[in-house]
Amino acid sequence: MNHPVLAGIDGSERSLAAADWAAREALSRGVPLRLVHASPLLPGDAVPVQAAKTLHRMGERMLQRAIADLGARYPDLQARGEQTDHAPAMALLAAAHGAGLLVVGARGAGGFDGLAVGSVALRVAAAAECPVVLVPERLVGGFGEATRAAGGVPELVLGFDAHRPVGEVADFAFAAAEARGARLRVVRAWALPAEAVSPQKLFVTEEDRATWEDQEVLQLSDALRMWQDKYPEVTTSTDVVLLHPAEALLNASREADLLVVGRRTDPRAPEGRLGPVTHALLHHTRCPVAVVPHAG
Repeated sequence: MNHPVLAGIDGSERSLAAADWAAREALSRGVPLRLVHASPLLPGDAVPVQAAKTLHRMGERMLQRAIADLGARYPDLQARGEQTDHAPAMALLAAAHGAGLLVVGARGAGGFDGLAVGSVALRVAAAAECPVVLVPERLVGGFGEATRAAGGVPELVLGFDAHRPVGEVADFAFAAAEARGARLRVVRAWALPAEAVSPQKLFVTEEDRATWEDQEVLQLSDALRMWQDKYPEVTTSTDVVLLHPAEALLNASREADLLVVGRRTDPRAPEGRLGPVTHALLHHTRCPVAVVPHAG
């Protein structure tokens, strides 16, 4: 957590809310905040020079205002802004090479009413080298803010496959919970094959299903022990849920401050790739989602 936190802004309220979330995260990590603004692309090849200069000046003023506003709210924050003429997604992906975390609004200034996740957010979540947090439009307050206001303890949710545990994702979730003094709820969702519960085909008895579920609970407990020993200050709870993973995680994250999931990197897909579960979560979750890349 020694690398800076990066946030993309385009002047929209959504991006400024994401920048505020990123500022709190940078303070929590004790690292600087980098704000990146990419000038919007103008149609056509022959862009008037004056129009390009005007957009550049507007971007610089936007960065200055954002840094001043964040500095007023968080006096200890170290923040700087960067202006680029590259396309937004490309600019953020390039800047993410040296970042510890990239934070973006799930939607920016573009798109249309009702759109949950914009193209830039999807692109960086699928391809960034560092973890990416998408802050949804419907978010009220920041990480843990609503929970603390109610006198409670913040809660994180981690999607976890006990049969294929991923160290990068678990480390991110446990470290984030430790830094925030939050509880960590670990969800293992599993489902029987459709043929196993269809009355026309195979059939699994309630006794068999209970035995199967007990084995999943034990597997999850064993798989988590390594991280519970590594992060003894983190209070964890576990849920083994017989549901589609996306539905189980959405249910668990309704009152959460952050949902953590993984994304397998694929060298054959230079544009990156999001799995169906992560894709569904980004479109429907009500809390920020951290997408953590991992190799296998």
